[in-house]
Amino acid sequence: MKRRAWITIGAVVLGGGGVVTYAVASPSQDPGAAGRAKRPVKVYDLALKGTTSAKRELPRTQTRQFSMLGVSWTGATERLHGTAQVRTRSLDTGAWTAWKDLEADVDPLEDPKGGADMRGASEPLWVGPSDGVQVQVVHKNGSTSSGLPKGLQVNLVDPGVATDAETKMKTAAYVEQATVDSASPSDSASPSDTAGVGGTPTDTAPVSPSDSPVTSAPASPTDSASPTASATTPTAPPSTVPKPPMTTRAGWGADESLSPDPSEYNADVKAVFVHHSDGTNDYSCADSASIVRGIYAYHTQTNGWNDIGYNFLVDKCGTIFEGRKGGVDLPVLGAHTYGWNREAAGIAVLGDYTTTGATNAALTSVARIAAWKLGQYNADPASTVKLTAGATQTNYFGTSFTAGSQYTFNRVSAHRDGYNTQCPGNSLYTQLPTIRAWASGPVQGLKVTSLSGAGLSGATYYTKGAITAKWSTTTPGSLISKFELLVDGKAVASASGTATSVGTTLPLGTHTVAVRAVHQSGKATTSDAVNVVAETTAPTFTTAPNVSLRSGTVNTTAVPVTLGWKATDNTALKSVNLLTPTTGTFGPTTTSSSRTAASGTASTWSMRADDYAGNTRTSSAAFTPVILQETSATKSGTWTARSSSSYLGGKSYSSGSKGASLTWTFTGRSASWVVSRASTSGQAYVYVDGVKVSTVDLKSTSTLYRQAVWTKTWSSSAKHTVKIVVVGTTGRPTVTTDGLVYIK
Repeated sequence: MKRRAWITIGAVVLGGGGVVTYAVASPSQDPGAAGRAKRPVKVYDLALKGTTSAKRELPRTQTRQFSMLGVSWTGATERLHGTAQVRTRSLDTGAWTAWKDLEADVDPLEDPKGGADMRGASEPLWVGPSDGVQVQVVHKNGSTSSGLPKGLQVNLVDPGVATDAETKMKTAAYVEQATVDSASPSDSASPSDTAGVGGTPTDTAPVSPSDSPVTSAPASPTDSASPTASATTPTAPPSTVPKPPMTTRAGWGADESLSPDPSEYNADVKAVFVHHSDGTNDYSCADSASIVRGIYAYHTQTNGWNDIGYNFLVDKCGTIFEGRKGGVDLPVLGAHTYGWNREAAGIAVLGDYTTTGATNAALTSVARIAAWKLGQYNADPASTVKLTAGATQTNYFGTSFTAGSQYTFNRVSAHRDGYNTQCPGNSLYTQLPTIRAWASGPVQGLKVTSLSGAGLSGATYYTKGAITAKWSTTTPGSLISKFELLVDGKAVASASGTATSVGTTLPLGTHTVAVRAVHQSGKATTSDAVNVVAETTAPTFTTAPNVSLRSGTVNTTAVPVTLGWKATDNTALKSVNLLTPTTGTFGPTTTSSSRTAASGTASTWSMRADDYAGNTRTSSAAFTPVILQETSATKSGTWTARSSSSYLGGKSYSSGSKGASLTWTFTGRSASWVVSRASTSGQAYVYVDGVKVSTVDLKSTSTLYRQAVWTKTWSSSAKHTVKIVVVGTTGRPTVTTDGLVYIK
């Protein structure tokens, strides 16, 4: 069976409102899948007609998928004084989009004698694969439809599949062309088949698609004022900057039969005008070639031009496409900016940048094209130039131009600067200064971000010698020729323009390090210098790690200690790290840390001092905390043994007899007396080597066990005697001792 496809075009004039509404519905019931074999671009022209009758209907006819559309009318010099809106139906989901405005303020013909087949048209709108469309045209002053131009059409563009890359890349099936059998009067569409205006179908008229591409297109719009373009192919001048990579016409699948006329050339390129193509920003960059083909087909088969209007096109991923034929390195006459085509090139960014800015990738590519084209004529992209108006008109900002007179423009200008249009959108317009700065140079925002292999202290880096300088810029690397690493003002290493780091080895001493960036224009800029000291002297421990006893709770397995040390460096000490028996990191001015040590076990306390250059020094010492139980003391007076799991070893001595004493003798460098404390605890005298050194009050509001309440540390290890004597405090004479701890 032949596949049936219905298209209905309805038309209505709303009384006195000047509104014409049209709807086209395409098949979605049985789309089929024909793979992704190559197929040519096609443009389908569907006539839009409106009268005072309620509706016009079209019998079913064949159709095919489309991805781009616009509205056109008879007479290239006629303007559409109104609003054209469209909504489309997705081929994938079958859902209808919201209404979208078509950009109707399109540059008029500058040479209306270019050809009778030229038409006025809106900008084409990329909508993605679709199978239905609804169109609404509203006259500006709301009078009658007589104010609309004649021959209104909606032009549907199927960009086809033209390149080998697309046949491999795209896997989704497309809707093949539907066929229909002969329709009889009884086969007319029912109201439910009609998308758009409701009502009873009346006055049906067929509309056929124009399947045949234009074989002999008229010349595109040209400027009427001198200088004039030439058909003679000029010699391509060299540029002051490299040519950016770009996709050729063959690469994006241009059908050269659509533009058989020879190219015309200007004398030079004095400026570039930036455009946006309008439409969605949600396109896939894999579809960019299709979008370019669609614009090309629309310009040649709908507008009736002899080629695509833009000299270059750029997608949001930064891919550059060759536009109008004739040689990208030549001053090809384009059709992009009314009144200024004779001395300029046109660059269109694919997408709508009214409220959303272009991507950095797109801005970078526009800057690279501008720099390269203007560089062929020794023009600075950041400068201004006088251009000769090719038409009398007013631009978007209300500035009036008279044909033949000269006016000052930025070398990189916007479409709206030369013509009364919103193009390239408010957001992209505000990005033009960035494009100029990137294209012209020097490199912007250059700064050294870090030096690996070096440590930063204050405003100075310290290194043992080998460093890697890292930097950042706001200018894209593709616009930068090279980077140079400067040491004390002299270049010692270089890197490509896309690099972000480079290494070198500094001699010992104090240096300045900076980065110089050379823009592709040759302009150089240098970052602020950073101070760097190269040195290889390791830190020193002026006091080796040592452990001393401190107050706290003593256990048979752990004793509270203080770890002490002192380290210095000839330049800048960074940190001191405890390596064993546990770990810790301390600042350069810290000299002690509270720790615990294992009782009765020799522990090596190892520490490393680091400076900012990466030099290190390690120092170690071993210490053993020893617990001397009360039973190991020499007793004098009356002492009572007590037992409890709260005491060290489960036992302690207690005495309330004035003058009762306990004496321990040991060889070490630090000692602490361990006791129990309570509200009834009394006082004791402490003697060291026969000399009274302290009176200790053991009273406490809460009961505490195994408390180191008195400590003593000497500068070196030696034999010492510690004696405690009960004071016999009135009302609370009792002293309960748990032993003595010393460091061996």
